[in-house]
Amino acid sequence: MTKVTMTVNGKAVSKEVSGNTLMTEFLRDELHLTGTHVGCDTSQCGACVIHVDGQSVKACTMFAGEAEGASVTTIEGMANADGSLSVIQQAFQDHHGLQCGFCTPGMVMTAAALLKENPKPSEHEVRDYLEGNICRCTGYHNIVKAILAASGQDVSGIAAE
Repeated sequence: MTKVTMTVNGKAVSKEVSGNTLMTEFLRDELHLTGTHVGCDTSQCGACVIHVDGQSVKACTMFAGEAEGASVTTIEGMANADGSLSVIQQAFQDHHGLQCGFCTPGMVMTAAALLKENPKPSEHEVRDYLEGNICRCTGYHNIVKAILAASGQDVSGIAAE
C-alpha cells in the first residue's frame, strides 16, 4: 500500500492505495465520486474522462498513484460554485445532448477540454475531438449542438434530432 495525496475538485485528499488501483476505482470506491463512469476499461469509450492538471485523461488507464500531487477535476467538480450547472452542462440539458446519460460525464469533460483549447470550434472540429468518446443513444448530433452552444455560437439554425 502507498499513500497518495492529491487535490480532487478543489479538496485535498490523501488515501492509502495499492499500486495497481486505477484512478476510476480510486474516485468511485475510495472517494465515492461515482460520476466518472466505467464503460469499457480499455480506453475506448471515454465514459471515464477526467482532468489531471488541466489535461483530459481516461481514468481507466491511469493508476491512482500517477496522480500524486496532481490537481484532479471530475464531473462532480464541473458545476458552478453555487451548485448550478456549468455552461457546458446547461447546454447539454438545453439541447438534449444526452439520453441514457451514461456517456454524459465523459462527454462534458471532453467538451470542457476542447473549449479550453479551442473556444469557438467548428462542427467538424467538435466531431473530430469527440473521437474516443462513444455514445450509443444520441447519434452525437445533439451533443455536437450542445458543445457549439456552450461555446457561445448560434445554433438556432441547427435542427434538433
